[in-house]
Amino acid sequence: MTVSETIAVERMDGSAAAQTEAEFRLVYAEVFAEEPYEETPESVDENFRRFRSQVRKATFRGALARTTGGEPVGIAYGYPLSPSTGWWDRLTTPVSQELRREDGRRTFGLMELAVRAPWRRQHVALRLHQAVLADTTAERVLLNARPDVEAAQAAYQSWGYRKVGEAHPWDGADLHDVMMLDLRREGG
Repeated sequence: MTVSETIAVERMDGSAAAQTEAEFRLVYAEVFAEEPYEETPESVDENFRRFRSQVRKATFRGALARTTGGEPVGIAYGYPLSPSTGWWDRLTTPVSQELRREDGRRTFGLMELAVRAPWRRQHVALRLHQAVLADTTAERVLLNARPDVEAAQAAYQSWGYRKVGEAHPWDGADLHDVMMLDLRREGG
């Protein structure tokens, strides 16, 4: 049996994700402590203050990958962007009003996708991505990705994402590529 065959991916709503916050946090903290992210315990704490707010959204969707023994190996989560989202305001070059139009259903914002090092290159990220987007009615998916993380960039591009701009997603953030996946073109 291969390692990828021993991984179960569980889809979650916000309530279930809130109950497994410790597992989401473990994966996040380990993955984003690596270069080039180098997140600190303080920035992890800040992210999980946001997480606690995000899981309360009725439209929140998450996915948690675990080994058969229960060890968390990967996470993904997000929710549809509201009409008042500030995501588009962070772009370094403005995009058309049509591209940035949000109605609370049009665009699924993929907030995080991460897999711990021992389980990478085994399609765990793809399975998490598919699970978190299963049954979505969104037309498209939007995410921010660091341009210097080649493995993530290659995965997103192979899944059909295209770069639509660059942004500093939060104050003090490095420049990220803003990437979009058109689900209508992908069949859904």
